Amino acid sequence: MTTSAAGPEVLRYTAFSSDPGGGNPAGVVLDASGMDDGAMLAVAAHLGYSESAFLSPGREERAYGVRYFSPKAEVPFCGHATVAAALALAERTGPGELVFTTPAGTVPVEVVEEGGALRATLTSVEPYVEEVDGADLAEALAALDWAAADLDPAFPPRVAFAGARHLVLAAGTRARLAALDYDFARLEALMHRLDLTTVQLVWRESAAVFHVRDPFPVGGVVEDPATGAAAAAFGAYARQFGLVPDDAVLTLRQGEDLGRPGELTVTLRAGDPRVRVGGTGVRIEEA
Repeated sequence: MTTSAAGPEVLRYTAFSSDPGGGNPAGVVLDASGMDDGAMLAVAAHLGYSESAFLSPGREERAYGVRYFSPKAEVPFCGHATVAAALALAERTGPGELVFTTPAGTVPVEVVEEGGALRATLTSVEPYVEEVDGADLAEALAALDWAAADLDPAFPPRVAFAGARHLVLAAGTRARLAALDYDFARLEALMHRLDLTTVQLVWRESAAVFHVRDPFPVGGVVEDPATGAAAAAFGAYARQFGLVPDDAVLTLRQGEDLGRPGELTVTLRAGDPRVRVGGTGVRIEEA
């Protein structure tokens, strides 16, 4: 889909990988100021990616309003589409600071050049972590076909937010994380009721390396390949429970089980509740 009388140019980028076949693909419309909700949803549905970003120029230089749509609905914030949009802008206007005004709040993004490649890092809105009701947890486990014994007891189940809400569940083994076969409709219904964007499934490989997967039935896709918003929420969660230091750089590996490996860098700074999520990306050329 490109520029025509029918609508604006739609770019395709993958985020959190320098390989077009890795990471998480997103649609990007750099000037969606003339599009209504239906037009944006139609583009997102046509692409079929987990999310697409629609930008409108702001009043200040390098400032933009941004909205995000999955194939089924608008979402308040999307990390990988933010990274994709920032990289698309930086390729046209150069690296530097950007400010995105999203439905979840203001999200600064910094794009730098490293070794000839661009890398974007977003700073989340202020996060929070809240309890999950026992009955809701039991329903989530049943929908996932997980037993309570499959969970890592060091990671208490919680809902975490850093722009969107995610239920964080930690698997006790890598094999449990790899075997994802869930009841789509059942999990979708629970997620709508709890206003969840994804379920963040985590397995800890080492002190600072985690493998993650994100079922995303509310967006109309089985699984999100690389999830920046969930990575930010997880960073806040991990810090709150003392699972990582207040100052930390974490590596989240995602998409390996889908054949789309990606890597997300999560940076925590002592004294700043916000979470930074960064990664590379590349344009996907249309065939």
